[in-house]
Amino acid sequence: MSKQTRRTFLKTIGLGGATLLATAGGVCQASEQMGVNNEALGMLYDATMCVGCKACMTACKRVNGDFGSLSYEKAPFDQDGLWDAPQDLSGSTRTLIKLYKESDSTWSYVKYSCMHCQKPSCVSVCPVSAMTKDKQTGIVDYNKDTCIGCRYCQVGCSFNIPKFQWEKTIPQIVKCDLCKNTNLKEKGICACAETCPVGAITFGKRKELLEIAHTRLKENPGRYLQHVYGEHELGGTNHLYLAGVPFNKLGLPILPENAPAEFSEKIQHTIYKGFVAPVALYSTLCFIALKNQKKQDTNGHAAADGNHGHGEEHK
Repeated sequence: MSKQTRRTFLKTIGLGGATLLATAGGVCQASEQMGVNNEALGMLYDATMCVGCKACMTACKRVNGDFGSLSYEKAPFDQDGLWDAPQDLSGSTRTLIKLYKESDSTWSYVKYSCMHCQKPSCVSVCPVSAMTKDKQTGIVDYNKDTCIGCRYCQVGCSFNIPKFQWEKTIPQIVKCDLCKNTNLKEKGICACAETCPVGAITFGKRKELLEIAHTRLKENPGRYLQHVYGEHELGGTNHLYLAGVPFNKLGLPILPENAPAEFSEKIQHTIYKGFVAPVALYSTLCFIALKNQKKQDTNGHAAADGNHGHGEEHK
C-alpha cells in the first residue's frame, strides 16, 4: 500500500470523525433549546413546614410493600428501640426524613427521595433501559425484569438516590416511583403527600407546584431562601424544595443548570447512529493490522533469504 493511499485513508477517517463531532454538536445545541415538561407530575417539599413526624416514610413503606424487602428485626432502630430509624435511603427505604441542626436556632428537617429529573442521568446510563422516564407523567421508573445489576444508575445519579438490595438473593434497585403502581394508580396522589399531616408535601403538576412555591417566596420573603431547588438544577427536577437554610447544608448538592446526561447521550447516539463510528474504528484497526502483517512478512522473507545465503557460503 502506497504512502498516498495511507494518507488518503487517514484523511477520510479524520474528516469522518470531524463530521460526526459537528453533527453531535448540532444535535446537542438543538436539544439544549428544548424546554422542560411542566405538565409532569411531581411534589413540592417545604422544609419550613415539616415537623419530622416521618409519617411519609411509614406510608411509603406500607403502600409500596417495602417492609418485606428487609426483615423488620434487622432494621436499624432509634436509641429507645421504639421504631425503625433508617439512617439513609436503602433497599428497604424509598423516602427518608433527616434532621439538620447547626444550633438551637438553626435547624431544619429535609426529605430525600427520587428527584424525577427532567433529564435523568440514571435513564441515560442504563445499558438495558431498565430505567425509563414516562414522557407524559415525567415519572422515572425501574423495571426489575430488565435490570442486569450493573448499578450504573447509582453512579450516574447526582443525588445518590437509587439503592441496591445487597441483602437479597435476587436483588433489585429501589427508588421512589411516585407510587405509580400503587397509591397514584388508586387515588391519584403519592402516599407521602396524602399522609403528611401538616401539608409539607404537595403533589401535583410541576407548573402548579412552581406557582405555589414562588407565591410562598413572595409572600414570606423572610422565611425562605429565595430559590426553588430543582427548578433549574440539571435541567430541572420534578421534586422541588423550599427551605430556610442553605440547600447544600441539607445534603442537596450544588449543581449546574445544564444536564450532563443530555449532552453525553446525544453525542453517543449521534456517533453510533448507523454504526458509523464502530465501522470506522474497525477499518482503522484492520488497516494497522494488515500493515503490521505486511511488515512482518517482508522482514521474514528478508531473514529467510539471509539465512539461505549463509548456508550457501558454508557449503
